[in-house]
Amino acid sequence: MVSLQEIRVKIDAIDTELLALLNERMELVKEVGRIKHASADKSIYRPEREREILERLSKLSRENGGALNAEAIEAIFLEIFAVSRNIEKPETVAYLGPEGTFTHQAAESRFGQISEYLPMSTIASVFRAVEGKKAKYGVVPIENNIEGVVGETVDLLAKSPLKIVAELSIKISHSLATRSAHVSHIKKIYSKDVAFGQCGEFLRESGLANVELIPVSSTAKAAMYAAEDENAAAICSHIAAKLYNLPVMFEHLEDNGYNETRFIIISDFDNEPGKQDKTSILVNLDNKPGSLAKFLASFEKEGVNLSKIESRPAKDEGFSYVFFIDFDGHIKDEKIQKALECYKNQIKWLGSYVKGV
Repeated sequence: MVSLQEIRVKIDAIDTELLALLNERMELVKEVGRIKHASADKSIYRPEREREILERLSKLSRENGGALNAEAIEAIFLEIFAVSRNIEKPETVAYLGPEGTFTHQAAESRFGQISEYLPMSTIASVFRAVEGKKAKYGVVPIENNIEGVVGETVDLLAKSPLKIVAELSIKISHSLATRSAHVSHIKKIYSKDVAFGQCGEFLRESGLANVELIPVSSTAKAAMYAAEDENAAAICSHIAAKLYNLPVMFEHLEDNGYNETRFIIISDFDNEPGKQDKTSILVNLDNKPGSLAKFLASFEKEGVNLSKIESRPAKDEGFSYVFFIDFDGHIKDEKIQKALECYKNQIKWLGSYVKGV
């Protein structure tokens, strides 16, 4: 029978090999950086390439009966990708702050622990940071599956030269964090107004429905305020509670267990076509009967799947509207070009990017 010490020796040997291989990989990454620096393509973050690697490795592990599933492989390699990007060329990431928000969590899940982060107070300031070259990337929310589209983000995309270069979704899970010894001691709760609505059932069942609810600008700020008062609590993310050393009393407070927010990553470059692309556009159609139906028919004719369509105020005179649309495919795909051929002057292309990366 193999002893515990013998197993540990084998693990140590594997770790040594892994370290050598990772260092070898980073040397190759440096070489990629040098080649890109000398070429027209200077973009370090390539979501389509990362997705390709993850899918190949997940398939390989599955075929070989490996212990690592797709989620485990993604968790490991997204961090490797993040370290690689920072070695290739350190980049700053702006996000809707403060530190500890769900947007911060989304940013770290894609860009890793060692990237330089720039928390911003508003979505507009994230756009300005990237447009002004203070950050290479920006991370902002665009849609929640319960609350709907984040209008400010869509409106800013309409005016900005920046493009959507990637998207990701994270599950929104709220915690009740407090210094109080018992739930009955809680006299007030801080959180974002939306979070109160998402946790109404928990508040009623826990006897907190009549406690003073104080809306603040973010769940992270809620944790900061609650940490200063032992009779207060915060409905916040686990990461925010940890950041402010606030003990978590209850987890998973949300009424709907399928509460997810979709975030986008914005930057100043365009993605090349990949295997599983998605495109977002804004279209301003003529205010005539049948205009929208005719526009949508062009997608049906070319066999293009639309995944989202939503109207937004055009923000000009009167009550005109534009349509925010997501569909499968890249803007450079032939069938997409055909579908949009008659509407080129009425469309603002917001970006083409790999689905769900």
